[in-house]
Amino acid sequence: MTRRKYLLDTNICISYFKNKYHIPEKIESVGIENCYISEITVAELLYGAAVGKNPRNRDEISSLVKVFDVLPIYDCLEVFAETKALLREQGNLIDNFDLLIGSTAIINQCVMVTENTKHLERIPNLQIENWIDRE
Repeated sequence: MTRRKYLLDTNICISYFKNKYHIPEKIESVGIENCYISEITVAELLYGAAVGKNPRNRDEISSLVKVFDVLPIYDCLEVFAETKALLREQGNLIDNFDLLIGSTAIINQCVMVTENTKHLERIPNLQIENWIDRE
């Protein structure tokens, strides 16, 4: 049986750091070896750490990239370009980083795990799960 693969969005990684919304338990339940992050997520987290100027944040990011495999974006660039053109034609553009992360999930056959379902659901052929329950 093939196990599902999950690409964790930036907001999921932040909840993982903060031990919120049972994200660490959810990751453990699907298998940490089945969870990945995008290079774009790493870039967004590093930006947040640079703005926040808290050295602990950089340490958390360093540990994150040791725990999860980081998926490169190069292989998804064609999917990104085609999808962006389609969304532009439809008048439904989304942020480039969101689209790159979603394209990474598609090309690597991962379920996109995000709280940002409103924007990412515009991407055709993207499987999405929201693991954050704010209730």
